Amino acid sequence: MNVDRVLTLQGVSMRFGAFTALENVDVRFEPGLVHAVVGQNGAGKTTFSRVVTGIYTPSEGRVLLGGAPLRAGSVTEARRQGVDMVHQHFSSPPSMTIAETLEFFSSERRSFFSRRGLVREWQRRVDALGFDLDVSRRIRDLSVPERQSVEIVRALSGEARVIIFDEPTASMPAQAVDALLGRIRDLAAEGLTVIVVLHKLSEVFAVADTVTVLNRGIVTLPKTSIAEVTADEVTRHIIGDTGPAGSAPGDVDSGLEGDAVAVAAGDAARRGDAAPAEEARPASGEGVRTAILDVRGLSTVASPSDARLHEVDLVVDPGEIVGVAGVEGNGQLSLVEALVGIRDATGSIELDGVEVSKLGVVERRRHGLRVIPFERNVEGVSSTSAVWENHALGEVLRSPRRLLAVQKLRAAARRRLDAWGVSYRGLDQNAGELSGGNVQRLILARELDDEARLIIAAQPTRGLDVGAIAFVQRSLAELADRGNGVLLISTDLEELKGLADRIVVLRGGRHVAELPPSADLHEIGRAMLGGDGGTDSVAAPSGTETLGAQDA
Repeated sequence: MNVDRVLTLQGVSMRFGAFTALENVDVRFEPGLVHAVVGQNGAGKTTFSRVVTGIYTPSEGRVLLGGAPLRAGSVTEARRQGVDMVHQHFSSPPSMTIAETLEFFSSERRSFFSRRGLVREWQRRVDALGFDLDVSRRIRDLSVPERQSVEIVRALSGEARVIIFDEPTASMPAQAVDALLGRIRDLAAEGLTVIVVLHKLSEVFAVADTVTVLNRGIVTLPKTSIAEVTADEVTRHIIGDTGPAGSAPGDVDSGLEGDAVAVAAGDAARRGDAAPAEEARPASGEGVRTAILDVRGLSTVASPSDARLHEVDLVVDPGEIVGVAGVEGNGQLSLVEALVGIRDATGSIELDGVEVSKLGVVERRRHGLRVIPFERNVEGVSSTSAVWENHALGEVLRSPRRLLAVQKLRAAARRRLDAWGVSYRGLDQNAGELSGGNVQRLILARELDDEARLIIAAQPTRGLDVGAIAFVQRSLAELADRGNGVLLISTDLEELKGLADRIVVLRGGRHVAELPPSADLHEIGRAMLGGDGGTDSVAAPSGTETLGAQDA
């Protein structure tokens, strides 16, 4: 064993005023192994990562690398010492090419180089590392797996001894996860110390050699060989005896196990007192209710990041959750942006019988349209604004020309955030300091107000822990049970089967199938991938998991 690559935390505590994020953490990570760190959102995983990578200096205790104290103070200093992190939210500037990005983050400083020479040098290095990347491409044109690969190359090019992966599969389409987990195992086999922060227990047991559980800043399961622990035991340590912190409204059972938490919670929520949407629809002759969302012939222009829509028809009835499945890049983003009003589109969009296709974003919100965006940390909140300001945005959009009292907005934010179980230090804390689960709770608290009629939920549970997943799913189910509508866009097919009343499949920007939740995964997969022998298979844009030629 290469002792220079052993990372040790000794009695590490991290406090922010009266709030304790980590308490007396003792753990040792050896090279050649994949070490998983798991816990609910808000359990201390983010703080743990920031301590190890030099962003935070521990309030107590110390971090050792190869037996020597790790000098904290900056990410740059940590990288210089051999500790690097592959972030869940990509750090590469979108306008730069891969070669420019890698050069920008490189510790080497070349004073003079030609652009052609830069591309040639980084292409050689990328090829040597075994990555299939064209370094002349721009970051903004890459698929999520390709961006993740750039982050890994960036870390490896700095001669890292320890690499931390922060929920690396959170933004991955399902079909790319296995390849990434294989890459992580390869890095450990090459002798690196690999730490992976994960939220899906199936992935923990697929990739990790050891597992450590954090619960509210405390190690509740010290580092344990994965062969000596079960998923049930890990789940109990994650959730603890009291269930997910702040699981209101609609607490979930703490006895749920592993990844089944999410789907079981969704099934339970849809099996509540309210009848399923299809049972609630009126029989012939009883009259027809107005659909909450009625989309006819919706088409959009081409986009470098997503397929354009082609004459899409879509209906969401009151009390119904309609799922949207598809390989990422096949029109999901175009659909959301067209419905919200930020992408030019043709066709008809009706909300509660009112044509809104010519209305702007604010006007559509006044008709009850709400959205949980794909990128919650970028599109859902302002990371540098206070949590109360982010919540108040909903009221500001409802009343853009009315003077609003700050104290009333703060009081309203406190009531809603507390009711939705958001864990925050104070109303003036920046939203960017919240964990992913708490950011999502903040968005839900703001979006699911009394005037919400249709919620567009785009990957609402991506990157969340099992407790937060169950909370979000239960919240969406309860919204539908009150007679509202939910359009659920997800690459998690089990989530769609557990929550949706109907599953619509997008392929190449076209509505190619509509299936019941009882459809098996293979049937849904065939519709997504065009494996039904039909002739309408259309590709996703360049840079996604392609199905054929790009449909311009």
